[in-house]
Amino acid sequence: MNMEFIIATTRKEELIDITERVNGALKQENAGRGVCTVYVPHATCAVLINEYEPNLTKDFLASLDSLVSGRAYLHDTIDDNATAHLKSGLLGPSASIPIHGSQLALGTWQRVVLCEFDGPRERRVIVEAVAAR
Repeated sequence: MNMEFIIATTRKEELIDITERVNGALKQENAGRGVCTVYVPHATCAVLINEYEPNLTKDFLASLDSLVSGRAYLHDTIDDNATAHLKSGLLGPSASIPIHGSQLALGTWQRVVLCEFDGPRERRVIVEAVAAR
């Protein structure tokens, strides 16, 4: 199963819970049991599996900012978004999650989170599910 959807981000940096969109795709395709990969084909966007709580999302953004901000980056001479590339590189563009009963087998507090670092933009999310044998 391969499905895609678009998320329109609204701020320069934000974290967006996309768990229900992914679960909806899995249920629609009757994915059963297997592995789901959620992937964003963007160099300034990432996918994270974690709790989705307003204070925690702010903490994530602040922590990433403290890791990469305050420096003069060579890439900024091209398009002034080096920190967005670095933040997305630290988190990565994808996550793989087991599927049980046509839904993501996430822990109690875990969510699939799209991480925008260079918005606002339209971001493409690719959901690929492979059935268990």
